Formats: sequence, C-alpha cells, structure tokens
Amino acid sequence: MSKNKVFLGTGRRKTASARVRIMPGSGKMTVNGRELETYCYSEALAATATQPFRTVEMPKSFDLVARVQGGGPNGQAEAIAMGVARALQTFDPELRGQLKKAGHLKRDPRKKERKKAGQPGARKRFQFSKR
Repeated sequence: MSKNKVFLGTGRRKTASARVRIMPGSGKMTVNGRELETYCYSEALAATATQPFRTVEMPKSFDLVARVQGGGPNGQAEAIAMGVARALQTFDPELRGQLKKAGHLKRDPRKKERKKAGQPGARKRFQFSKR
C-alpha cells in the first residue's frame, strides 16, 4: 500500500450521516475540522467511533478525517464507526470477517417513529373513557 492512498467509507445511523476517509498514518483523527476527543466530548463516544480500529487491532496506524451531519452525538459516533469499518474493508478485504462478526458492517435501521395525528405521541393514545 502506498503512503498517500485514501480509503473511503460512508456510515449512517438514525438521521446522522458520516463520510469517512482513512489513510495510513500516525493516528491523527479529526471530525468536522476538530480533534475527535473534542468533537466526541465523552470517552464513551470517542471509543464508539474508533471501535472498528480496535476490532482489527490497528488503533494508531491510520489517520481519520470525517465529515458528519445530522442526528445527535450518539448517532454521529455510531455513523463514524460504520464509515470507519467500511473504509477498513476497502483497505483490506481480509478484515471483512472480523468486522462483520463484531457487527460493525450492519446498518442499524432503528429510527424515531413519527407522531401520528389524533394522538399525543407515536404510540401513546389519549385516555379512553367508557362513560
């Protein structure tokens, strides 16, 4: 692999969408122009976003540049993780088995259900009175 090779991946979760570029490097990670640790303000979010690197045991061997939009912090972190996993898969197709077994390549389809007309929420109903 050449040093300037860039691998792309797209990840989505809820309404968050992440476009991820990874390239062999020293482990520098930026999200929307900011350091990963400052963008993902808790350690749990940063750990979620970089979990695929630890799954394939390459935690500091890639530089990461991600553009994320939509959703909240958790959805964005999980979208970044999926994008990283897909980019790692394009880097080395041999890693697909590990990533798939860990569940990084499966798109989580759960989204917020919309509120329906004539009721107070998505599933909740107004109280029924028989008399």
